[in-house]
Amino acid sequence: MFNLKLAQAEQWGRSKYDQFKQQAKRFRLYDLGSIALNGLSSKRSYRLTENIAYGLKARQRLDVYISNHNHFVERPLVVFVYGGAWAHGDKSSYRFVGEALTRFGYDVAVINYHHAPRHKFPSYIDDLALALNYLDKQQHRLGISTQRIALMGHSAGAFNILSLLYHPQSVQCIAKASIQAVIGLAGPYHFDYLGDALAQDAFEQSVPYQQVMPYYFVSNNQVRHYLFLAERDQIVKDQNSFDLHEKLLAEGNHSQIDVIPRTSHISIMASFASLFSGLFDTRSRIIQALDETFQAQRR
Repeated sequence: MFNLKLAQAEQWGRSKYDQFKQQAKRFRLYDLGSIALNGLSSKRSYRLTENIAYGLKARQRLDVYISNHNHFVERPLVVFVYGGAWAHGDKSSYRFVGEALTRFGYDVAVINYHHAPRHKFPSYIDDLALALNYLDKQQHRLGISTQRIALMGHSAGAFNILSLLYHPQSVQCIAKASIQAVIGLAGPYHFDYLGDALAQDAFEQSVPYQQVMPYYFVSNNQVRHYLFLAERDQIVKDQNSFDLHEKLLAEGNHSQIDVIPRTSHISIMASFASLFSGLFDTRSRIIQALDETFQAQRR
């Protein structure tokens, strides 16, 4: 009996050590910022359900934040996709996003997706489509509505949401017709990833970028597009957003471009936290964009 318990304890210890190694491998210095923001963000504005499986694979999980505020007849849903060069990130780092949006009456879903280098385009776009399909099918059980959806993404996540909207996909997104707005923060929408140190592992290098970038697949629709740039972005070139903005307008689409002062590629996301709402315009401008889209349904 003693030997059995000892073996079980050793197995438990190895399991915990393996988990720690995986977490340490994924850790990035600015994760400390997310941990701090999450810890300092109020939990009063939402009810959280974590680690909901939208697929069979381990990375296919999402968190749902239900707003405690009744600002709408039927609350719109914001689906957030994080960045991280398609290779890093986790939904648990973005509770501050859920808090900032639910405070204004929006329900929120934050998704995990498969990462490079093991998974390349369009794997992570397919994950987003699967997540939206799941949310649509399970909306009543989850206590949300998918009749009015806004997609919001930062960096690689901004690429993902625009690709979901425009790039032909192997996974059909049944909720696409409900998407009324996309909000991209510091997104790479039009660039050559061949040999790019940050992005090359996320794309097949033999496939020309003109066959991948959402810029080349823009078509006319009624979706409102809000493209936000960081004033001091040293990672993603501003031209990505300006090129997409011009292409959207040329196709007769709505598009609005905005530069957030005093922000970098990373801090444009962090500054969305309610904690910084008095120092940066990020949250107020994004809420304004959402309200412009959904104002007609507000109480």
